[in-house]
Amino acid sequence: MTKLVKTLLFLGILGLLGWLVWSNMKPKTQRISSHQILLERIESMGKLELVKYRLSDVIEHKELSTFLPEASVLLIIKADAVGCVDLSKLQAGDVKVIEDSVHISLPNPEICYVKIDHKDSKVYDTKMAFFREASLVDEAFKNAEEEITKQVKKSDILEQTKKNAEHVFKPLLEGLGYKKYSISFE
Repeated sequence: MTKLVKTLLFLGILGLLGWLVWSNMKPKTQRISSHQILLERIESMGKLELVKYRLSDVIEHKELSTFLPEASVLLIIKADAVGCVDLSKLQAGDVKVIEDSVHISLPNPEICYVKIDHKDSKVYDTKMAFFREASLVDEAFKNAEEEITKQVKKSDILEQTKKNAEHVFKPLLEGLGYKKYSISFE
């Protein structure tokens, strides 16, 4: 019995030593990032964002080659388009106050930006892309951004921006005590 206990104790100590040596010798992975962030410029912002459209695009992008098989990627792209009014263009003469009424002539609405949301966009499928996959996906994203921008320009985003501007300025002007107000766009 004592021989069995000694053997089990010896094997236990040997196993513990083996585990300690293995845990200290196994390769460890470290990830180190070094950043050098530089402030390039500071800009004064005056754009009042009034509407955001969320768009989806399903795009199949193909690359035809004489020598290689046809490569294609299928992407599901999410993008945001924002309509705004640039209040930095507002001049003192654009606000006219007469007793208890006010008239504000706002600059025309514009599309602030159209931006692809890369977090929510997905590469759904690739076929025969192999070493061309990265450039094919990059081209597809650029193509999608151009097409989404065209579609946003055709949409009613600027009209919706005007409506939202009126909804934003109405309580502001009423809160300032104006009983009558009007808003127009240049």
